[in-house]
Formats: sequence, structure tokens, C-alpha cells
Amino acid sequence: MAIYTGLIEQIKPTDDELAQVLGHEISHALAKHTAERMSVAIATSVAITAIGISQDDNRGLVLTGAALAAALAIELPNSRTAEAEADRIGIELAAKAGYNPHAAATLWEKMGKASGGSSVPEFLSTHPAPENRMETLRGLAPQMMPYYKAKGERPVYPLKSSAAPPKPGK
Repeated sequence: MAIYTGLIEQIKPTDDELAQVLGHEISHALAKHTAERMSVAIATSVAITAIGISQDDNRGLVLTGAALAAALAIELPNSRTAEAEADRIGIELAAKAGYNPHAAATLWEKMGKASGGSSVPEFLSTHPAPENRMETLRGLAPQMMPYYKAKGERPVYPLKSSAAPPKPGK
């Protein structure tokens, strides 16, 4: 898991907003989205190859068309579904850790402003449209508030540095 410095420098997220990003990325791992993506890619590749083998004429054109159809009909919708699932799981993880779930929507407001509002049509994207994503997260926030407001201790994991401590006198 990684977070690009551009997110920190351009968006300037609050701790609550950054927790939403981290919860989302952790959710991809918990939901095994990478393994799902690999399975879909393998099945799609086998299907496209079978279509190509079955064609005698214009094999290149048929393969290109089959690959494009597979991307639009299988790969992109599957990816958007995984992103939406990670959003839902991530907002819950962040709320349970004590971060305000309303920050998920404010993060996407900032993301929209940083991108200048430009985006590709959702059916051509691997992610839900930012406006749809923001609205979905806004709708989920009230459902997550009981987790956020729950009494009791929150998990705390102190940072450990892998760097060697400085030597005395240096």
C-alpha cells in the first residue's frame, strides 16, 4: 500500500480524510481485489484467445474488438464494483478507528477541485465517477456514525522507525 505525496501536498487532507484513503486502500487488501482482478484477467484472456483462434479472416480486428468488448463489459465494471466496495469497507474501518465518516465526502470534494472537475465518463473508467462516489459516501456517513461515536478505546499503534537511532556525538 502506498500514498502518493501529491495527495498530501495538493489535497492537504485532514487526519479524518487521510484515514478514509488508508481505510479504502486497506479494504482492497481485505477484500482480495488483486486476486479477483487476476482471475478476471486470466478468464478474459482465455476467452479472447479462443475467439481469435476460431476466426480465419481478420483475426487482428476480431481480437481487438473482443479485447475492447471485454474491457467495457467485464473489466471496467468489475473494477468500479471493487472500488465501490473498498469505499464502503474503508469508511467503516475509518469510523471504527475513530475518524469522522463525513470526511470521506469532503475528501472527494477536495479531489474534484484539485482535478479541475475533469473526468472521463464512468463507463470508460476504472473508478466510479467522483460525483457519484461523493454522493454514495455522503449517504453512508450517517450509517457509520454509531461506529464513530462508540464509547471505548480506539486502536493505537505507535510508529516504529526502521532507521537506526543516531549515534551519540554525531
